[in-house]
Amino acid sequence: MDLDFLLIRKMRQGDEKAFDLFIHKYYRDILSYCNYHCVNKEYAEDLTQETFVRFFAKLSDYHHMGKVKNYLYIIARNLCVDYMKKIKEIPTEHTELVKQLERGNPENDTVLNRISLESALKKLPDELREVIVLYYFNELKITEIAKNLGITVSLVKYRLKRGKTRLKQLIGGEMNE
Repeated sequence: MDLDFLLIRKMRQGDEKAFDLFIHKYYRDILSYCNYHCVNKEYAEDLTQETFVRFFAKLSDYHHMGKVKNYLYIIARNLCVDYMKKIKEIPTEHTELVKQLERGNPENDTVLNRISLESALKKLPDELREVIVLYYFNELKITEIAKNLGITVSLVKYRLKRGKTRLKQLIGGEMNE
């Protein structure tokens, strides 16, 4: 028996410590995923919490097959997609910060690169951004991503390659402006 199976069993029995352990085990990964799909860090935290709320609400119906983490990613993905549909236009919140940093010292290059990457990620189509985030930031394996998204392994590989190419174009374009 694996730890997740035992935790779920304990949670179904109402063991609060099991709930705490479960959240502690997966919170950072789900928050990281939501951070890359949301404009606002507070919304990412809200969506992360809502992911767990929805999982716990359906706990009695959950059948332990595969990895629980993948199931949590699916819930988080659906919440992020719904959130992105609600906001029509992503504001450029970093514009003033970028201007200040460009006038600064070389240590600011790391911050500028991070802002540039985040900006480029937000410009990617959803299906490319999602695969890039899951693979590089959440460190899922290609097979896990395929299963999580309900697509083939070859499509995941294609989207990774296409996403990397598009990111290079977007980041290169920003640096040349």
